[in-house]
Amino acid sequence: MTIRKAKSTDADDLKVLYFDYLTHFPPKEEQDMQLWRNLLDQFEEDENMHLLVVEEDGKIVSSVQMAIIESLTHNVRPFAVVENVVTHIEYRNKGYASALLAKASEIAKERRCYKVFLETGSNKESTLNFYRNNGFAIDEKHSCLKRL
Repeated sequence: MTIRKAKSTDADDLKVLYFDYLTHFPPKEEQDMQLWRNLLDQFEEDENMHLLVVEEDGKIVSSVQMAIIESLTHNVRPFAVVENVVTHIEYRNKGYASALLAKASEIAKERRCYKVFLETGSNKESTLNFYRNNGFAIDEKHSCLKRL
């Protein structure tokens, strides 16, 4: 298992993960994969954006996205937001997503974040228990969504 930041060459594998295994995908419109590759190039260079992946058997099988957001609160310490936690069904229950969440938390700690906030679209108890088992408190804070 290799954990690293995603690269532009991972775009097609990420599309499979997102389209097949994230609950809010796929979008109705066709995806511009060159735009995905360009964005992944930007993420790779940006110290505040982390699209972490697990590479196994020559393909991307799990990913977690984290943004570090600067803040004036908490003694001018940033916070992190994690979203899009996903693992290919054939690679689940091997600890990949847990390893990615641990790596994201490690990066957040190194960057002096005072918290890591995780967003999920799932209400499944098994998913929520997975997050609890990885140190995230459920319903401690509330997220409000406005779709644009």
